[in-house]
Amino acid sequence: MSATDRTVLIATIAELLAGVRHVAVGASSPIPAAGAMLRRALDEAAGKPTVRLSILGSVRHNFFTNGGVELFDCAGQGRIDAFFLGGGQIDGEANINLVGAGTYPEVDVRWPGSFGSAYLYYVIPRVILFREEHSPRVFVPKVDFVSAPGVSEPGTFRTGGPYALLTGKGLFDFDKARRRFALRSLHPGHTLDEVVAATGFRFDHAPAPVTTPASSPEVTHLLRTRVLDELSETYPDFAASLRRDMAAAAA
Repeated sequence: MSATDRTVLIATIAELLAGVRHVAVGASSPIPAAGAMLRRALDEAAGKPTVRLSILGSVRHNFFTNGGVELFDCAGQGRIDAFFLGGGQIDGEANINLVGAGTYPEVDVRWPGSFGSAYLYYVIPRVILFREEHSPRVFVPKVDFVSAPGVSEPGTFRTGGPYALLTGKGLFDFDKARRRFALRSLHPGHTLDEVVAATGFRFDHAPAPVTTPASSPEVTHLLRTRVLDELSETYPDFAASLRRDMAAAAA
């Protein structure tokens, strides 16, 4: 993925986090972390209240001292507004599978496991599903195992759930009432036919979807300087790689 592709993803995440008070980011999530840092930098530049950022595994950018325990407590108390979840498989009802592909329990491919995904999916109001890879093996008609359900039956108390799906090809909104995704925009360089072919489930879309905005000069400058400086504390290799790629693209 090119520097331009990654900057589009990071800038899009920053827009999705507008108005959020507290966002938490799990470990091994450099692009969501960069997007959250960019949101904080943009709010500060505009003189707005800045988002509180908790990155698990970070020393500098983490309010928690006891890892997942505090994260779960804070989420259950309604004090985390946004979080990121992925999955080895994601289907059209926003169910995610973090266990494995195949017929459980004899799965063909084993993934790390569900951890606290089901709990966080239920209590955090703005869960952004994020996968760079956009292919039929990820976006399937029905997940093989439900680690966390996208929707719940009527009468189920649930304050959280899927807010959007961001991939390397496009941005989708999720309609909880209709249990269905709708394509909001295509990233630069991608087509509707390409996204339809790469997605194993049906989704709503305009006849001619709009293009996801490229990052503005202001956003690009903040990303290249402050955000990558901050990101290097937790993700030094990713920050260095993106800095090199951005410099090469600008040359």
